[in-house]
Amino acid sequence: MATIHFLNVKLGDCSVIKHNSERVTVIDVCNAKPTDELVEKSLTEAAKLERGISGNFQQKKYPVNPISYLQEHGISSIFRYIQTHPDMDHMDGIKVLFDKFSPLNFWDTDNTKEIDDSSWEDSPYNEDDWKFYKNLRDTKPNNSPKRLALLDNEKGQYWNIADDGSSGGDGLYILAPTQELIDSANQSQDYNDSSYVLLYRTGNNRIIFSGDSHDDTWTHILENHKEDVDNIDLLIAPHHGRDSNRSYEFLNVLKPTLTFFGIASSKNLAYSPWYNRGLSIVTNNQANCMIVDASSKPMVLYVTHKNFAKRVNPLTSYNTTFQAWYVGSITENLIP
Repeated sequence: MATIHFLNVKLGDCSVIKHNSERVTVIDVCNAKPTDELVEKSLTEAAKLERGISGNFQQKKYPVNPISYLQEHGISSIFRYIQTHPDMDHMDGIKVLFDKFSPLNFWDTDNTKEIDDSSWEDSPYNEDDWKFYKNLRDTKPNNSPKRLALLDNEKGQYWNIADDGSSGGDGLYILAPTQELIDSANQSQDYNDSSYVLLYRTGNNRIIFSGDSHDDTWTHILENHKEDVDNIDLLIAPHHGRDSNRSYEFLNVLKPTLTFFGIASSKNLAYSPWYNRGLSIVTNNQANCMIVDASSKPMVLYVTHKNFAKRVNPLTSYNTTFQAWYVGSITENLIP
């Protein structure tokens, strides 16, 4: 059963796809920590129900650790890990993730980013994660994991070609970057437009994972992949949904039925470009983690915060497989 998990990981990104093949893809990571170092706060059910009862559901106070989350969902190995671009809020905890789950494949970009040693003094991130990533990037290993620096429209076994050579595979199609976008990012040292943008096809559903892609990326996508991205089912918003001084004209083509936003202060989230177009949004701050059953059309949304599920669907029920609360089918009127 194809399943998508969009995790609540503080001010970063982490998405997980469990494909029909049972292979697992993880796209970016943040807030990952060794589980033996955690001191979990135990909350009673009554206390959980009191969290964020007002319009602000306050789930940014309750982020998850991707290591624990994957283990709790029965995931013991990762087939491919995709680093959309080299920003620390997308690789916070990459070392422990690789130590724990030993991804077989590592998708990366041929960026030239460097971080000065003096930058770590007041950083919320761990320099060891950067060194671990940089070693993988610069040594370009052929196994354990195998590093792949893929570009727009590349095809290959398992990600979009099946074992028998037919198209499909795990349904991952690369819309960006191009070599030109990477070269430009390396020159400007602004790496957002070197980010992977991935179209995930499963059944008749289309989901886009956007990384931190910016205007030049979307110009390329609309010029070269317009038919692939029009009227999509689900969008993982670029740049966590933050208002990043950009054009939102791409929404006129994508018209996503539903969009997932990450965590940020409300004043920093780009609500208006979506709401002005009548497009629905769910944020990690509302729902905590979002889980999508992509085995049917329309797809079905579950969330890990019961109060939000109850607000949208008073008849919500708990799904033990997804360890989350049923919200409903992803349709244009799912989120009022």
